[in-house]
Amino acid sequence: MPLEAGLLEILACPACHAPLEDKSADDTAPELICTGGRECGLAYPVRDGIPVLLVDEARRPA
Repeated sequence: MPLEAGLLEILACPACHAPLEDKSADDTAPELICTGGRECGLAYPVRDGIPVLLVDEARRPA
């Protein structure tokens, strides 16, 4: 289930404060991807429709 647009507008990457991109609609493992580029690029999981914005829980994209 995709996140609401209003919520996505106010969320930011906790590591670099860049906006997040929702990858929940088309992925079997929903996540929010940091748009900070190569410097960050962390992927935060979305569990039961709730973003888990903890750097320790994030993964580095391949």
